[in-house]
Amino acid sequence: MEGENLDFLFYPRSVAVIGASHIQGKVGNAIMHSITLRFGGKVYAVNVKGGEIEVNGKKFKVYRSIKDIPDEVDVAVIAVPAKLVPDVIDECGEKGVKGAVIISAGFKEAGRADLEEELVRRARKWGIRVVGPNCLGVTNLENGFDCNFNPPERQARPLFGKVAFMSQSGAFGAAILDWAAREKIGMSKFISLGNMADLDESDFMTYLGDDPKTGVITGYIEGVKDGRKFFNTAKEVTLKKPVVILKSGRTEAGAKAAASHTGSLAGSYRIYQAAFEQAGVLEAKTMRQLFNYAKALAMQNPARGDRVAIVTNGGGAGVMMSDGLLERGMKLAELTEETNERFRKDIEEGKLPEHMSYRNPIDVIGDAPSSRYEVAMRYALEDKNVDLLVVIALFQSPALDEGIVEAVARMKDYGKPIVFVAPGGDYPHKMARNIETRGIPVYGTVEDGVDAVYALVKYGEWLRENKEL
Repeated sequence: MEGENLDFLFYPRSVAVIGASHIQGKVGNAIMHSITLRFGGKVYAVNVKGGEIEVNGKKFKVYRSIKDIPDEVDVAVIAVPAKLVPDVIDECGEKGVKGAVIISAGFKEAGRADLEEELVRRARKWGIRVVGPNCLGVTNLENGFDCNFNPPERQARPLFGKVAFMSQSGAFGAAILDWAAREKIGMSKFISLGNMADLDESDFMTYLGDDPKTGVITGYIEGVKDGRKFFNTAKEVTLKKPVVILKSGRTEAGAKAAASHTGSLAGSYRIYQAAFEQAGVLEAKTMRQLFNYAKALAMQNPARGDRVAIVTNGGGAGVMMSDGLLERGMKLAELTEETNERFRKDIEEGKLPEHMSYRNPIDVIGDAPSSRYEVAMRYALEDKNVDLLVVIALFQSPALDEGIVEAVARMKDYGKPIVFVAPGGDYPHKMARNIETRGIPVYGTVEDGVDAVYALVKYGEWLRENKEL
């Protein structure tokens, strides 16, 4: 599916903030702060009052109209009262602006569908593509183009990474960005969709599907604008990269709330479920699950099957992981006789303790150092019956040394996906961060680890059924 190249919205050379303000707390002032923190392009302030604004230690002349700016402008970020937006769009059109990000609310979601239709009519007359209205804007974590009006000291920005996120809810999108920053989940681009008067979730899905900086596409939606367009787009994009969607409005009450929020028609949840399944979209039920899926898919290749091996130093955690995997439709790998023989031989020779279990879950027991883990991980990954490895490490054991970080990193050479689980507090969290810098996703609970395995298995299944994996 050939989509329009929307690079101008994420990589503009010049931006005009229309409704820029010198008053702290005003949206126009906050947008100026966000854009000028890291963005290297030209930023122009526009307000009918004129004057001068100082933001982040820089002074900006305030133009009374975008038409007065003595330079080309690629994108206009508009934060003026809704009734003024159509006329502002005309001025943007005369200036040759390519894209408008409309932060202003007060359109379809407030019962003014007529005003929204008018702004779209005028934008189309000039060939301007519109994000919003009633949105938080867009953020490109790569180049610092950020028109999100939530100040960074209240809502952090994540590191640059492979996960793109689009959201019909600005507030939920802000919470996701904040959470991703805390969890050190790298993001490529964030899009607050708002009312989707022009560009919708399918347009951005198509764009992100071709974006070399995005590895996983995630989204929060209440309802899609055009069901057939969404289905066809998703079916094609999911063959290039995974798409994970958190759908709200699953209940009748939720669907009514969605209609009053962004004017979205949530529709029958069962229809959405069927469409997701048939288009290869992974549906998340919670915010946490959304990023459990996304993190695994961003850091690991999809699994070539559903047979999972578990290596653990805690028997209870291994049993919980087994239950979780089987309940979600996956299988515990049955290790080959050859692998069992390797374990038996090492036990007989005293290289491995005789009271360990190697029947899968492979319990290396509580006194296991990293060297014992390494043997077990290697044997499991070399087994032809194993498609994916889960490593559970209870770092509370004094025997487990920091060599586990490099030991698990060496396992990447086998090319099979690996999910690491490290439950507990500060020390396991610190070790988890070290392991993740080696490209292995780490989760703090068994349940989160099950989510990760599920995503890698389900996406692999979709690719096998629809193209070569």
